[in-house]
Amino acid sequence: MQDKNVSVNNFEQCLKCDICSSVCPMLAANPRYPGPKQAGPDGERYRLKDPAYYDLTLKFCLNCKRCEVACPSGVRIGDIIQTARLKYGRQNRPLRDFVLADTDLTGSLATPLAPVVNRALGCRPVKAVMDRLVGVDSRRTLPSYSGRKFVRWFRESAAHRQLGFRRFVSFFHGCYVNYNFPELGRDFVRIINACGFGVHLLEDERCCGVALISNGFGAQARHQAEINVRSIRKAVSAGEPVVGCSSTCIFTMRDEYDHLLGIDTSDVRDSILLASKWLYDKVESGSVKLVFKSDYHLKVAYHTACHMNKLGWSVYSILLLKMIPGLELIVPEQQCCGIAGTFGFKKENYGYSQEIGKSLFDTLEAISPDIVATDCETCKWQIEMSTDLKVMNPISILAEALDFEKTQKSNIR
Repeated sequence: MQDKNVSVNNFEQCLKCDICSSVCPMLAANPRYPGPKQAGPDGERYRLKDPAYYDLTLKFCLNCKRCEVACPSGVRIGDIIQTARLKYGRQNRPLRDFVLADTDLTGSLATPLAPVVNRALGCRPVKAVMDRLVGVDSRRTLPSYSGRKFVRWFRESAAHRQLGFRRFVSFFHGCYVNYNFPELGRDFVRIINACGFGVHLLEDERCCGVALISNGFGAQARHQAEINVRSIRKAVSAGEPVVGCSSTCIFTMRDEYDHLLGIDTSDVRDSILLASKWLYDKVESGSVKLVFKSDYHLKVAYHTACHMNKLGWSVYSILLLKMIPGLELIVPEQQCCGIAGTFGFKKENYGYSQEIGKSLFDTLEAISPDIVATDCETCKWQIEMSTDLKVMNPISILAEALDFEKTQKSNIR
């Protein structure tokens, strides 16, 4: 697996221009981090000669991919760093990293006891113990869990309604929708149904694995990715695109499975889509019509998440939001929020996380929107914790603004 990764991560194309360092949010906040050029292409040359050259400070890489977006030569700098972390990083990791990384296990255990778990996670003494003994920073607001998984709601309340459709999409709901915020999944199903399409769940879905990758659990990430890819292939072979609401989940499955885990996804990659892109393409082609409420008014600031920036798909969410007649949309310059998945939960990283995000927080508060929109759930957690602003996925904003009855009538086939 790793030999393939070394060959596809094209470090020899690095021009040593150091543009990547100028856009690295971690390098600006943490002088201990050597920066993307040194940690990536430069360091890889040494690591190939002797693994002893592996630098433990690579743990500070956020995998935000801003370096890759900026690179004029298309060097996969972030991939090179993440591959090195998987190959040479510390093998005996603390329990905290495993708990943060295995979102399916944590979510499955927490959901049945959601009221108790949520109260405990918000309790200062509990957070102090977690800070001291586990290493999860006590200042971090932890996400709450739903008492009912999205998949249970779907099977009990929505699956029967899908039988009346002839066209379908397969929904990759992800851990956030399943365990933390089923409301987003329900909004997705309502919108897709109103557009004249039914929704299927994948035959067997696991966490996309991004947290496992970033915490160094490569073997488990690969195992889960293989399960997901098998399910995705079955959906695609049935003529159904695989659509999700999380920019990071979609990015991970489209790119990281191949680049970091060595799983060939070339046959299905173009069928793995973010909900906003799928929906915009349908509207633009004329095959779907959206009808909005006449009395809906909202001031929205759209935050482009880092992985969304790498995908290059923020334009689809922005254009969809602009379709809403009563919505005032402001799109500030792309900035990293600093949380980087599980990175900002760790005690040793909390200060860096908040320093990196401060410029974004200040920008959003100066705009003073009614809502911040973003396609990334961890960006939502970070912004809501660090400001007084409410954050919503663009799909949920569309669900609020849509006239479902008129939209459904417009899309009857």
